[in-house]
Amino acid sequence: MSKYFIIGGAGFIGSHLSEKLFNLGNQVVVLDNFSTGNKKNINEKITFHAINIDDEKELEKVFSKEKPDVVFHLAGVINLRRKIDDPLFESDLDFLSRTEKIIKACSKVNVKKIVFISSGGAIYQNATQVPTKESYLAHPSSLYGLANLMIEKYIEIFCKTKKINYALLRLGNVYGPRQWTTGIIPSLILSLKNNESPVIYGDGTQTRDFIYIDDVVEGIIASAEKLGSETYNLGSGKEISLNQAFKTIGDLLNIKGIKPMYMEVNDQDTKRSSLDISKIEKETDWHPIVAFEDGLKKTIEWFKNN
Repeated sequence: MSKYFIIGGAGFIGSHLSEKLFNLGNQVVVLDNFSTGNKKNINEKITFHAINIDDEKELEKVFSKEKPDVVFHLAGVINLRRKIDDPLFESDLDFLSRTEKIIKACSKVNVKKIVFISSGGAIYQNATQVPTKESYLAHPSSLYGLANLMIEKYIEIFCKTKKINYALLRLGNVYGPRQWTTGIIPSLILSLKNNESPVIYGDGTQTRDFIYIDDVVEGIIASAEKLGSETYNLGSGKEISLNQAFKTIGDLLNIKGIKPMYMEVNDQDTKRSSLDISKIEKETDWHPIVAFEDGLKKTIEWFKNN
């Protein structure tokens, strides 16, 4: 039985990951400041620490006490979606410092592996090869994508120096229960559920690699169990347009006559996005198994009840 430490474990992906690992009989510890998460998302039997990662002494204290085998780094850089002139933007630029604190704490207690949850969609923005392989020369055009790539490279260099195994997971567009309402799928569901026209930026023909949360969690665990240090794409490997997602959700809700409002989008918006997942499928036993429509049914049901 392994001991898993999930930084950002109260959020959308983290809470599902902690739940799955706990149900498999593992020791699970969650660290979160609950800025984007909810304590209700955590099983009351799971140990959790409500601290700020910027507090290095407190972070190392928790690591020394818990001594995890594997650390999942989900304290991502989502706030870097702020605009540059946002007064809070400058504080978001501490993402490398936070990652350094996490890796140092891992090194001090001899953690076996660090798993970082990155973004394939943001790193491979407007890739000329679709589906996109891990070997593709990434050149993100957004600050969010750039920040994820910088953290990846930082972890890679630091972990090689400290001889810590790592996995860098580039995720597709994850959807499912508990997702923040600004996500593409939740915003479509909530608008249609309320008989309102959802906003789609662009003409809706742009594609995304949508993957259901349960498949993501299984992939994260598979990457953690594999020895060595690798970068993996983690998605469905399929392209689905926003118009197609809108239509499917409308059909599942049995809503007719509502059309989306199309809004202008900047030139940097990704036109096509799909991840080549052959590497993780070949090197682990993981394969996505939840069909898009089935995942939507489960997600819609959750939003109806919550």
